[in-house]
Amino acid sequence: MARERRTRRALSPLEDTVMQVIWERGPSTAEEIRAVLARKAPMKDSTARTILRRLEDKGYLTHAVSRRTYVYRERVPAARAANQAVRQVIDRLCGGSVERLLLGMVDDRMISPEQLEELARKVAQAEELEKQEPRS
Repeated sequence: MARERRTRRALSPLEDTVMQVIWERGPSTAEEIRAVLARKAPMKDSTARTILRRLEDKGYLTHAVSRRTYVYRERVPAARAANQAVRQVIDRLCGGSVERLLLGMVDDRMISPEQLEELARKVAQAEELEKQEPRS
Protein backbone atom coordinates (compact mmCIF):
# COMPACT_ATOMS: atom_id res chain seq x y z
CA MET A 1 0.00 0.00 0.00
CA ALA A 2 1.39 3.40 -0.96
CA ARG A 3 2.21 5.74 1.88
CA GLU A 4 0.44 9.06 2.10
CA ARG A 5 2.79 11.83 1.10
CA ARG A 6 2.46 14.88 3.29
CA THR A 7 4.91 17.61 2.48
CA ARG A 8 5.32 20.66 4.59
CA ARG A 9 6.07 24.08 3.25
CA ALA A 10 9.76 24.60 2.62
CA LEU A 11 11.97 26.19 5.24
CA SER A 12 13.43 29.64 4.68
CA PRO A 13 17.19 29.91 5.31
CA LEU A 14 16.58 31.50 8.73
CA GLU A 15 13.97 28.89 9.65
CA ASP A 16 16.44 26.18 8.66
CA THR A 17 19.10 27.78 10.86
CA VAL A 18 16.73 27.77 13.84
CA MET A 19 15.72 24.16 13.16
CA GLN A 20 19.39 23.14 13.06
CA VAL A 21 19.73 24.46 16.62
CA ILE A 22 16.70 22.48 17.82
CA TRP A 23 17.83 19.32 16.01
CA GLU A 24 21.30 19.60 17.58
CA ARG A 25 20.35 20.78 21.10
CA GLY A 26 16.92 19.31 21.58
CA PRO A 27 14.16 21.22 23.38
CA SER A 28 15.06 24.89 23.69
CA THR A 29 13.59 28.25 24.63
CA ALA A 30 13.57 31.26 22.30
CA GLU A 31 16.26 32.86 24.45
CA GLU A 32 18.50 29.76 24.26
CA ILE A 33 18.12 29.70 20.49
CA ARG A 34 19.00 33.40 20.25
CA ALA A 35 22.09 32.83 22.42
CA VAL A 36 23.30 29.95 20.21
CA LEU A 37 22.76 32.02 17.06
CA ALA A 38 24.16 35.29 18.48
CA ARG A 39 27.28 35.19 16.28
CA LYS A 40 25.95 33.41 13.21
CA ALA A 41 22.49 34.98 12.90
CA PRO A 42 21.82 37.59 15.59
CA MET A 43 18.14 38.41 15.94
CA LYS A 44 15.81 40.37 18.13
CA ASP A 45 13.56 38.57 20.54
CA SER A 46 10.50 39.41 18.44
CA THR A 47 12.16 37.99 15.31
CA ALA A 48 13.03 34.75 17.09
CA ARG A 49 9.48 34.36 18.36
CA THR A 50 8.06 35.07 14.88
CA ILE A 51 10.32 32.43 13.33
CA LEU A 52 9.37 29.90 16.02
CA ARG A 53 5.66 30.62 15.52
CA ARG A 54 6.06 30.14 11.75
CA LEU A 55 7.85 26.84 12.32
CA GLU A 56 4.95 25.72 14.51
CA ASP A 57 2.46 26.81 11.84
CA LYS A 58 4.37 24.81 9.24
CA GLY A 59 4.34 21.76 11.53
CA TYR A 60 8.08 21.51 12.21
CA LEU A 61 7.90 22.46 15.91
CA THR A 62 5.65 22.17 18.90
CA HIS A 63 5.96 23.76 22.32
CA ALA A 64 5.19 23.12 25.95
CA VAL A 65 5.03 25.71 28.71
CA SER A 66 7.49 25.40 31.58
CA ARG A 67 7.30 28.09 34.26
CA ARG A 68 5.56 30.49 31.87
CA THR A 69 8.27 29.97 29.24
CA TYR A 70 7.70 28.26 25.89
CA VAL A 71 10.04 25.33 25.33
CA TYR A 72 10.18 24.32 21.67
CA ARG A 73 10.93 20.83 20.43
CA GLU A 74 11.03 19.21 17.03
CA ARG A 75 7.91 17.73 15.61
CA VAL A 76 9.72 16.62 12.46
CA PRO A 77 13.10 14.85 12.78
CA ALA A 78 15.94 16.21 10.66
CA ALA A 79 16.02 13.14 8.40
CA ARG A 80 12.31 13.45 7.59
CA ALA A 81 12.66 17.18 6.88
CA ALA A 82 15.55 16.38 4.52
CA ASN A 83 13.45 13.74 2.75
CA GLN A 84 10.61 16.24 2.35
CA ALA A 85 12.99 18.85 0.92
CA VAL A 86 14.34 16.32 -1.58
CA ARG A 87 10.77 15.35 -2.51
CA GLN A 88 9.98 19.02 -3.20
CA VAL A 89 13.04 19.29 -5.47
CA ILE A 90 12.08 16.10 -7.30
CA ASP A 91 8.50 17.29 -7.77
CA ARG A 92 9.47 20.79 -8.84
CA LEU A 93 12.55 20.15 -10.98
CA CYS A 94 12.27 16.53 -12.09
CA GLY A 95 8.57 16.23 -12.80
CA GLY A 96 8.18 13.93 -9.81
CA SER A 97 10.63 11.37 -11.23
CA VAL A 98 13.18 9.97 -8.79
CA GLU A 99 14.70 8.10 -11.73
CA ARG A 100 15.26 11.38 -13.55
CA LEU A 101 16.97 12.83 -10.48
CA LEU A 102 19.25 9.81 -10.07
CA LEU A 103 20.16 9.68 -13.76
CA GLY A 104 20.98 13.39 -13.61
CA MET A 105 23.21 12.73 -10.61
CA VAL A 106 25.03 9.99 -12.55
CA ASP A 107 25.36 12.28 -15.60
CA ASP A 108 26.81 15.05 -13.42
CA ARG A 109 29.10 12.54 -11.67
CA MET A 110 27.58 13.23 -8.25
CA ILE A 111 27.07 9.50 -7.90
CA SER A 112 28.81 6.71 -9.77
CA PRO A 113 27.00 3.95 -11.64
CA GLU A 114 28.45 1.53 -9.06
CA GLN A 115 26.98 3.54 -6.19
CA LEU A 116 23.65 3.58 -8.01
CA GLU A 117 23.78 -0.21 -8.41
CA GLU A 118 24.54 -0.59 -4.69
CA LEU A 119 21.60 1.64 -3.90
CA ALA A 120 19.37 -0.50 -6.13
CA ARG A 121 20.50 -3.63 -4.24
CA LYS A 122 19.67 -2.01 -0.90
CA VAL A 123 16.24 -0.96 -2.15
CA ALA A 124 15.56 -4.51 -3.35
CA GLN A 125 16.63 -5.90 0.05
CA ALA A 126 14.38 -3.44 1.89
CA GLU A 127 11.44 -4.35 -0.35
CA GLU A 128 12.06 -8.04 0.29
CA LEU A 129 12.10 -7.47 4.07
CA GLU A 130 8.89 -5.47 3.83
CA LYS A 131 7.18 -8.36 2.03
CA GLN A 132 8.27 -10.77 4.77
CA GLU A 133 6.96 -8.63 7.66
CA PRO A 134 3.44 -9.50 8.78
CA ARG A 135 0.90 -6.69 8.32
CA SER A 136 -1.06 -5.53 11.35
